[in-house]
Amino acid sequence: MTEELRALAARLPAEVRFGASSWNYPGWRGLVYHREYEGRGAPARMLEEYAAFPLFRTVGIDSSFYAPPTDAVLGSYAENLPAGFPCVSKVWNQLTVHTFSKAQDKARAGKVNPDFLSPELFLEAVYEPYQRHFAGHAGPFVFEFQTIGRGSGMTAGRFAEMLDQFFGVLPREGMYAVEIRNEEFLTPMYFAVLREHGVAHVFNSWTRMPPIGDQLDLPGAVSGPFIVARALLQPGRTYDEAVDAFAPYDRIQDPSPPLRHDLLRLIETAVRTRIPAYLLVNNRAEGSAPLTVAGVLRMLPGAPA
Repeated sequence: MTEELRALAARLPAEVRFGASSWNYPGWRGLVYHREYEGRGAPARMLEEYAAFPLFRTVGIDSSFYAPPTDAVLGSYAENLPAGFPCVSKVWNQLTVHTFSKAQDKARAGKVNPDFLSPELFLEAVYEPYQRHFAGHAGPFVFEFQTIGRGSGMTAGRFAEMLDQFFGVLPREGMYAVEIRNEEFLTPMYFAVLREHGVAHVFNSWTRMPPIGDQLDLPGAVSGPFIVARALLQPGRTYDEAVDAFAPYDRIQDPSPPLRHDLLRLIETAVRTRIPAYLLVNNRAEGSAPLTVAGVLRMLPGAPA
């Protein structure tokens, strides 16, 4: 299989970087990993083999959603990645939670988060540490906004206005992307704000979002100077259902031709517009992220059958 994977990788356009939305999966042993990994520093050490896998040219750092990586963690990641290997990092959810739920914080359930879209907190806790310790690997920062309930009072217009204020004061050289879980926020104003600040809309496959292809068809959906996509779940399936069905993520269990076709369209869009694309695939999409990527690349013109 290794020779086939190298042949598939050779067909991948230079503009396109596929990767997984995370990487610490023992079930990938024999496919991505061929060494034993144990102990506290295992996730960082795994990155060396991850980056050597022929189909991976980027990786998602998901753990940063729950707390910003420490200086030591960023340093350990950098030590194990090859030069110029970019990472797509989720931004600490302290910046993207609007109103706390019981699951997020029982003590503050129902209260508005005072740090929602705080540029000062983002710069201090996220951006500046990355610049000091991870600048050579800092790709797009993904601001993931989980579903904001209607009871919060947040409207599509107000959300776009707050994004405008926030990105208006961030360093222009940063790479930023916004992922939303509220379909009603996909408005012309939302895309206009992103375009104004050079921010990418994240094309996401998620339980209650339109398919990636439907998002791509919206006017102005390619809003930034790069493309970001996260193929997380097939629409209609919950995260818990996918975990129960697909672990340990060592094989394809529910192939999705529509999802693969949408990812192929993003490749074609990147080539046509001549902008980079960071396309992340989750194990919970079909059962095994590396094999999903291989399946998409077999659809490329001239790819080995």
